[in-house]
Amino acid sequence: MKQKLSIILWVVLPLITFFPKELKACTGITLKAKDGSCIVARTIEWGGNNLNSQYVVVPRGYEQQSYIPGGTTEGMIFTARYGYIGLAVEQEQFVAEGLNEAGLSAGLFYFPQYGKYEAYNPKEKASSIADLQLVSWILGSCKTVDEVKESIKKVHVIGIDPRASTAHWRFADTTGRQIVLEIINEKPIFHENKLGVLTNSPSFDWQMTNLNNYVNLIPGMAPSQQLDGVALTSFGNGSGFLGIPGDITPPSRFVRAAFYQATAPRQETGQQTVIQCFQILNNFDIPIGIEFAPDQTPVDIPSATQWTSATDMTNRMIYYRTMYDSAIRCIDLRKINFARVKYQTEPLDKVNQQPIIPIRIG
Repeated sequence: MKQKLSIILWVVLPLITFFPKELKACTGITLKAKDGSCIVARTIEWGGNNLNSQYVVVPRGYEQQSYIPGGTTEGMIFTARYGYIGLAVEQEQFVAEGLNEAGLSAGLFYFPQYGKYEAYNPKEKASSIADLQLVSWILGSCKTVDEVKESIKKVHVIGIDPRASTAHWRFADTTGRQIVLEIINEKPIFHENKLGVLTNSPSFDWQMTNLNNYVNLIPGMAPSQQLDGVALTSFGNGSGFLGIPGDITPPSRFVRAAFYQATAPRQETGQQTVIQCFQILNNFDIPIGIEFAPDQTPVDIPSATQWTSATDMTNRMIYYRTMYDSAIRCIDLRKINFARVKYQTEPLDKVNQQPIIPIRIG
């Protein structure tokens, strides 16, 4: 089994590491409902190929082992204390987003050029966890963000391949508290994320400082002005956001996400808020061709935004839609007995085709 996983990994790794110019983007937001439900939502982008994403059902007591450089599973062994649902990319061990039965949410976001993990030390392999498996380990081990912080102190987070992009992570629990983990110069750094927005590089503290450049933005219509006796008025509603960056770079997406999130009317219920999250994140869908140079041939997939998810930590539900099917699907963790359910995995889409429902006119 270990040899088989090793072969799979080294088929997959070139897809992850050798497309530095392809889009590796993620945008995360957080909304709260009037009934107290807390929702974290995000997109995941990859323009190099179909990520063959799948959902994974992990029961309590399920044992896994971390990969190490070289493609073998000889790292830390970890057993799930909590059952969880994960959304995985490329292979089932690489969970990028998930929710456990205790209400802890965890997600991996690309963090290229700014992160730096410690080098793998074979003498510490029993406490070494691969970055692409950190979400799985945390979801199976922790209930709160405080437990996450304590757990990270006990392990060495390593990269499977030194050529791959580094990552940073978002963790949130049922209290609504949210933290961001970044590993810079081999040291884990935690940021309290009171805003609830996350994208990619640069670092989270830089992104928060950059928001000050947009202090002029206001919801609604900008007031009329006089310029040397000439009246200047808005062309229409929304002019208060004139100047908000519209490109797809991480700093620009961070700014847009922050302002769209902050101005969203608070909904009554968690489910209404989930739908609102998907509507906001529609603005961050990235067309497949935009990140390719004119002399490059785009791959044949519908979108660089391969899937979007929303996690209701309060009500223990995880929702998703994909580039192939915009219908929102849901997994209710409250209906799963994680003490009895078997480990299983299924593709997010059974058919890679957007359903079109004909309307019959009599």
